[in-house]
Amino acid sequence: MGTIINALLIIVGSGAGLFIGSKLNEKIKTTIIAGIGLFTLALGVKMFLDAGNAIVVLLGLIIGGLIGEWLKVEDLIENLGIKIEAKVNSKNSGQSTFIQGFMTSSILFISGPMAILGAIQDGLTGTFEILLIKSIMDGFTALALSSSLGVGVLFSSVVVLAYQGILTLLATQVSAVISDSMLNDLSGVGGILLIGLAISSLLEIKKIRVGNFIPSLFITPLITALFVLLNLY
Repeated sequence: MGTIINALLIIVGSGAGLFIGSKLNEKIKTTIIAGIGLFTLALGVKMFLDAGNAIVVLLGLIIGGLIGEWLKVEDLIENLGIKIEAKVNSKNSGQSTFIQGFMTSSILFISGPMAILGAIQDGLTGTFEILLIKSIMDGFTALALSSSLGVGVLFSSVVVLAYQGILTLLATQVSAVISDSMLNDLSGVGGILLIGLAISSLLEIKKIRVGNFIPSLFITPLITALFVLLNLY
């Protein structure tokens, strides 16, 4: 459901952008993003407080962060977006902006940690708080992009639907072997990533390479299982 809402709000935002996007005051857009950032920060704190074991969350973040730095996850994501956008721009200079709008928005909407974290949360627990926040953000982003890049932005909703939908279905398949303890600690890590996103991207307080912590989402449940096995939980 979270992914469906996400895709629908991209469609609505794109449609609004085609008609009224250029008329919106920049201060209004900034205020809306700031409000979303504050809410994301508060939700992140709430999710962290639901963690079962703070030590597991800390270890998951450190180990996952080190793996992310070694793999250069954030750089890979950014470079992929830059390369695709550069190719699209060079091939479509002076031509229709449909492909440019489609590719730029697709990469933007699926490349962040919220897409992965939200889809996993939706598949494992059936709740979609994270994807709902992402949906609102994507809706306003689609509004801004479509006002300059056109209807191609609207069709990026298909990519979001497929990408996040597949992640949600995969998470659903492993939900049977995920214990409540694993879910709680995963929620704690996810909460910290949301705090990082709010501070770095939305409120622009301090730059944090949040993308490099994505492996923490997969490492933390394994650490929880190890702690339980060793009777340390």
